[in-house]
Amino acid sequence: MPNPAPPAPPTRDQPTPRAATEALVRAYYAAFNAGDRAAMCALLAEDVAHDVNQGGRRNGLAAFKAFMAQMDAAYEERLEDLVVMADATGQRAAAEFVVVGRYLRTEPGLPEARGQPYRLPAGAFLAIEGGRITRVSTHYNLPAWTAQVSA
Repeated sequence: MPNPAPPAPPTRDQPTPRAATEALVRAYYAAFNAGDRAAMCALLAEDVAHDVNQGGRRNGLAAFKAFMAQMDAAYEERLEDLVVMADATGQRAAAEFVVVGRYLRTEPGLPEARGQPYRLPAGAFLAIEGGRITRVSTHYNLPAWTAQVSA
């Protein structure tokens, strides 16, 4: 399949596709840090694909909301040192960050939660279409996290 044509040059009032996508991804993670799940979900497509680290794919906004509710009950997290990159078409993006958190409620198959703090580098790959995020694939080192909360 041939590569898509390059995007049209932006007008004075319109950001480049790359800049628009970078702003979208930054807004998504700013909403995460603010604990504003409604704002996060407003930036996602209804059929968003969410690839959970070392887990399966969850499809749709309802599945994403259920996942976030589960995460919010078990973890208190914020993201630091966010770096966002996007391709020229604005259809793909990547984010690198450090997750700073506390483990609040024991999750099945994981160590017992006792409010342990953790700090972990992580990243995500995102797909964007029509100004909405259509895929979020999050990746981090689960054995490193487990070692931190088991210490």
